[in-house]
Amino acid sequence: MAATRSKLAPFLLVSLALVFSTTSTEHVPVLIWSTDRLPDLSSSAAGSILSEGQFSTYLSTVLGSAPHTVVLFLQDQLSLDDFTVFGGAFGNPQDSSLPNLQEALTSSHSLSIPAVRCSGKSLVTLLQQKLGVAPLLVDADTLSHLSLQTSVNNLLLVELPYCASRDHSCRELLRSNDQTVGDVLREMKQRNIPYVSVFSGLRSSQVSSGPAQSEWMGRSLLQTPAPAVKAPIMFNVSGSPCIMLWAQNLNVRFSAAQGWTDLALQTPSLDGSSCSATSAVLVLSYPVGVTLRFFMSQRFYPVSARNWFTLDAVQLQSSSSMKSFVGSRGVYAPVEYSFHCMSVSSLQDALLVPNNTVQNTSEWAVNFVDFQIQGFRLANGTNFSYASDCAGFFTAGIWMGLLTSLLMLLIFVYGLHMIMQLNTMDRFDDPKGPSISVPQSE
Repeated sequence: MAATRSKLAPFLLVSLALVFSTTSTEHVPVLIWSTDRLPDLSSSAAGSILSEGQFSTYLSTVLGSAPHTVVLFLQDQLSLDDFTVFGGAFGNPQDSSLPNLQEALTSSHSLSIPAVRCSGKSLVTLLQQKLGVAPLLVDADTLSHLSLQTSVNNLLLVELPYCASRDHSCRELLRSNDQTVGDVLREMKQRNIPYVSVFSGLRSSQVSSGPAQSEWMGRSLLQTPAPAVKAPIMFNVSGSPCIMLWAQNLNVRFSAAQGWTDLALQTPSLDGSSCSATSAVLVLSYPVGVTLRFFMSQRFYPVSARNWFTLDAVQLQSSSSMKSFVGSRGVYAPVEYSFHCMSVSSLQDALLVPNNTVQNTSEWAVNFVDFQIQGFRLANGTNFSYASDCAGFFTAGIWMGLLTSLLMLLIFVYGLHMIMQLNTMDRFDDPKGPSISVPQSE
């Protein structure tokens, strides 16, 4: 067993995201990795919040057999935001020569385990009780001159500072801490000492004012938790998807004084929607008494030798008044694709041209943000087909750059042409020789 521990195995990391209840203790993340394989948590503990007693039992499993050398990196303050807000501060994944936190996480196996109700001070106490030794305060320099006996338990404590303000200087300080972690790990590796390493904080760097978190995002410890994405609006016929629409915001306005109303925050009724092989109508009726209708059609165009679908019109109805917005330009895509645009508006750079047929609807307007729609040949029941985006390749900036470059090229060619047309004289007057006299005849 001792011979096996004397050889450094590949780093196997167990990421312990310990988010503590704010009603009892602050939540402080904890990372544990080892040169030997770490035991798994029991199935009853996985996916739930661990108490301090359950975490103590897990440490007993990790440190219960042969003597261990435990390296505890204890930062003054720590929270999950230090990994997400300051992305890249804890190591560079492209630099595999630096054994820091990020490299350890990306190159090692990780387990999704729940939060643990325990503080940084309690963690030091638990490790001291399990190992039966007092912590020894070290850094990379003192560790290189320290004589460690692997036949007994050792608890090495590396203290790391924390920043006062969360700005650029904080990122640099965290990078310095990560460099310290890398230096200590390199020293342990060079001396061929098997160890169990723990990274945590003395207290939380951010205390949440909300309710205690009871869920953890699994493997996304060093990643920003993905926000919940709302499902697209889907109209089905006989159980098969027929029309699909998604938008971040469906803003409508009935008067300048009233302002904008975002219909995307409400759940509509799809009664009245229909679709066929050549046309599709999506009707969105909202509880506030507003109805949106999207009229689409598809036809074959001989010039491109393919079918295209267009968003012909959008109707906005409130009470007994209705206004139509015609899709005059840009709202089209191949019939196999969906149409996507970051802004479909009836105002500036309008893709929807208002049709003022009713006098009291002149101030009505629509503005759809991150808008995507498909009314024909849906690929499957949950996803849009490949999106045809409304953004053109030759934007105003690109045209300005091309014209400026062309002008500079013309000036250069003209100058080069003028230089090539210069000729040297084949005869010169010699100022030191006799002057040329031209006799005059009378």
